[in-house]
Amino acid sequence: MIRLSLAALGLSALLLTGCGSDDVALADPQPITDGDSCHVCGMLIKDLPGPKGQAFMDRDQHARKFCSTTDLFAFLLQPENERRLSHAWVHDVGVTPWTTPGDDAFILASEAYYVVEHERRGAMGHTLAPFAEARLAEAFIETHGGRLLTFEEIDLELLTKLGRQDATMQPNGHHDGAGHGNHMHGH
Repeated sequence: MIRLSLAALGLSALLLTGCGSDDVALADPQPITDGDSCHVCGMLIKDLPGPKGQAFMDRDQHARKFCSTTDLFAFLLQPENERRLSHAWVHDVGVTPWTTPGDDAFILASEAYYVVEHERRGAMGHTLAPFAEARLAEAFIETHGGRLLTFEEIDLELLTKLGRQDATMQPNGHHDGAGHGNHMHGH
């Protein structure tokens, strides 16, 4: 009886290990098409500037798409989503144009280097600029300002701070001190 139970336990462990190996394959990023809208704000994504993002939750093969990396992180950092995240993709702006990021430039969000507090603006104002290589992120900082962070260093406090900074920016990128926002919705 004990031998049978140990055999059953061993078989169960083997089956569970086999099932887990299927979870290792990550869903590929999906193309951004004309009809895709942002999962957070509902804006059409295709023609907006700046890097975009995609998130895959649990075992779902359906991508939730975002018009900016800021919206992606605002979604990912919600407690109910943090636990369900399988993986996320972001545009590598080190290899694709800022104004029209290409579908062939997605990298895993968890492996990217991010530049924050830079002068470039995306669909929703400030957006995090992701890079596959730290050296390209550092070159971006030399040109556009900002500071370098990793995926793990991005939190809701940072996003709130960036949003407050956006609220005091004029269209030319300079602070007006009045606290009025300039979001680039559809511009």
